[in-house]
Amino acid sequence: MKSLSLLPTAVAMALFTATVFAAAQAPQDQPPPQGMPPGGHPMRNFPPPTNLKVLPKDLTGNQVRDIMRTWAGSLGVHCDFCHAADLKNVGPNGRPQLNFAGDSKDDKKIARLMYTMTEHINANYISKTKEIDTDAMDMKVTCGTCHRGHKMPEDFVIPKEGPPGGPGMPPPGGAPPGGTAPGN
Repeated sequence: MKSLSLLPTAVAMALFTATVFAAAQAPQDQPPPQGMPPGGHPMRNFPPPTNLKVLPKDLTGNQVRDIMRTWAGSLGVHCDFCHAADLKNVGPNGRPQLNFAGDSKDDKKIARLMYTMTEHINANYISKTKEIDTDAMDMKVTCGTCHRGHKMPEDFVIPKEGPPGGPGMPPPGGAPPGGTAPGN
């Protein structure tokens, strides 16, 4: 009688062991074939860009696309923020394709100015701070530095908590951190 009551437990253990053994013998995930990203979809090659005015002219289509994705994310926008639809060029989804080379939108012109500004700041100011402050070695100004995911940079409002200058700074005429005010 006792051997019959152990039968379900023994069967369960045998199934568990077989499952673990089979999983251990299964082939491990192999990296995707060359040119195939981890998602399993082939990489799309974008055509060489045209009408580059501020970006280096030797960039590939994929490099420009990656830069544009970064800029769009930094401003919280999509491609159509800077690029106009070409009503004469309808895509397979039935919607007009974007004219990436066109200059009809003012936001694209502004983006070029802003890119030029950040490059100027990085080359002429940030690079000089790196000579003085070794902690700033990886620091650079980007679109996201000011925009932080918004089309227009939001006004900075000094937090009400704490004194001006941030934590650890004495209020004007007040006591220094860890000490007493002069004359006390």
